[in-house]
Amino acid sequence: MADIIQLLPDHVANQIAAGEVVQRPASVVKELLENAIDAQATSIKLLVKEAGKTLIQVIDDGKGMSTTDARLSFERHATSKIKSADDLFKLNTKGFRGEALASIAAIAHVELKTKQEQEEVGTSIVIEGSEIVSQEVVVTPKGTSIAVKNLFFNIPARRNFLKSNAVELRHIIDEFHRVTLAHPNISFAMYHNGSESFQLPESNYRQRIVNIFGNKTNEKLVPVDEDTEVLKISGFVGKPEYAKKSRGEQFFFVNDRFIKSAYLNHAIASAFEGLLKDGAHPSYFLNLQVDPQTIDINIHPTKTEIKFDDEHTLYAILRSAVKHSLGQFNIAPVIDFDRDANLDTPYGFKNKGASTPTIEVDRSFNPFEEEKIPVAKPQSTSYKKEPAGSWESLYVGLESKSTKTQQDYSEVQFESDEETASIFTNENEIEQQQSTYQLNNKYIISKVKSGMLLIDQHRAHQRILYEDFLKNLTVKEAMSQQLLFPLQLHFSSQEITIIHQVKEDLEHTGFMFASINNDSIEITGVPVSVPESEVSIILEQLISDVENEVPDSNFSATDLLAKSMSKSLAIKTGQSLSLQEQEHLVNKLFACKEPNVSPTNRPTFVTMTMDELDRKFL
Repeated sequence: MADIIQLLPDHVANQIAAGEVVQRPASVVKELLENAIDAQATSIKLLVKEAGKTLIQVIDDGKGMSTTDARLSFERHATSKIKSADDLFKLNTKGFRGEALASIAAIAHVELKTKQEQEEVGTSIVIEGSEIVSQEVVVTPKGTSIAVKNLFFNIPARRNFLKSNAVELRHIIDEFHRVTLAHPNISFAMYHNGSESFQLPESNYRQRIVNIFGNKTNEKLVPVDEDTEVLKISGFVGKPEYAKKSRGEQFFFVNDRFIKSAYLNHAIASAFEGLLKDGAHPSYFLNLQVDPQTIDINIHPTKTEIKFDDEHTLYAILRSAVKHSLGQFNIAPVIDFDRDANLDTPYGFKNKGASTPTIEVDRSFNPFEEEKIPVAKPQSTSYKKEPAGSWESLYVGLESKSTKTQQDYSEVQFESDEETASIFTNENEIEQQQSTYQLNNKYIISKVKSGMLLIDQHRAHQRILYEDFLKNLTVKEAMSQQLLFPLQLHFSSQEITIIHQVKEDLEHTGFMFASINNDSIEITGVPVSVPESEVSIILEQLISDVENEVPDSNFSATDLLAKSMSKSLAIKTGQSLSLQEQEHLVNKLFACKEPNVSPTNRPTFVTMTMDELDRKFL
């Protein structure tokens, strides 16, 4: 039998490897930015067009490459970071496998320009699908500029699987945040389609966080600092009152490398236990410094997951450090049973000094002298007080009970008559009084001819609100209530961009915006059905939904907005409803076009017939 196993050609092997390294444009951004950092750059620029599908370019002022290194950098497993297997356990750089540039060059058009400081001229290399088109000498500034064009041009199937530009841009911005937060000592800039998205100067860690997420972030941060033999922790956590429903502002960095760890995230969540509302997630920006020999980075293609030697110790140190910071800055509640609260200084007298009391003595006072009644001077209006009579005068004019006649009592009228229900009530009257019942503050039971309905109150209300909002968005005639005082809310620049996208649709539902700035919005009107206290929750939920479900070409932004708002405003499980509210909910549900399912295609009610009930008792 003939041999059937054969070696793959290099260009095919590179395309297969690219599937692990390059999943979307954001993967290219991550690899190129990390290469620029490894090149000891102090200033890095990122240029993106069409969410990276057309162009991703990174320009740095690092040490550059020689002509030979520039050519060799596109070969598989060519790297300057490691020389032996032992080096894998003491890594201090970002890239080390030598796969990134080879994988990127296999599926895109790449143009590289680089020059070392001591050289007079640099090198330019153009590669298309792993094939070198040209290599020549060029005049270029110190550092490296690499442009990746037409990503996945030779793999159309992979290109078709890319999401919309808004989704891909969000992933690029996420990677940009992760790299820039890990290196506040480097200045970064990002441009999308020619317009500036971020301009981050060299700064300290706190200022870098504020520059990315907005000025309002500064007052939300609580510093965390812990130094042990095993682990050194530095960074910030967010105050509990600013916790969000999304996990967008959660960053772990281990030796200046962004990682994802559900185990360490649980340590933060346990430190915040009792301080957060249900469904809220804390924000944190934490740098962990550990011995490189105690971690293994080479367990995941994207290097975002790390294996620790002793996770339990790290968990305990991290949890106690965060808890200590929350208590140190008076954020965690503290109860001191030995302290007498009566001895506390009231707030009004906290910073006031003690005043010397003055004593006045009436030297003419004689306790043995007869008291003289002062004679009042006549006033302009004379008033003569009637002498008080004896106590019997209080009862003058009143007749005794014996003189009362039965006719007098017949004229007494009561404001309301007391109603007493009969012990034996007609069954038809009971049905007229109550046709619905609420079970465990979650389900509404309603009677029908064939049996009964079990209605999920949360999903049913979602369906009702969803169709109302969808109608308002389509007809564009929603009612709005004006706020007495404008409501000002603060968001990050990325969240402001999302609000700009849905601003017109929000206005159709009844929202009115006075201004939208770089890090804040001012709202002067809200829909009639929306309480003012719920506005920030609705917008946070909407931003989270847009980030995770940004509509593609076949998806309606109006539909997404209606779903998000109905999810935020629907009555929750555990909320008690009056009889009138229950009946109104049932009537409104069955007036909907599709009462059977919620906006997320989950059943709103189930029917239980009398036959099914009878079978339960067999």
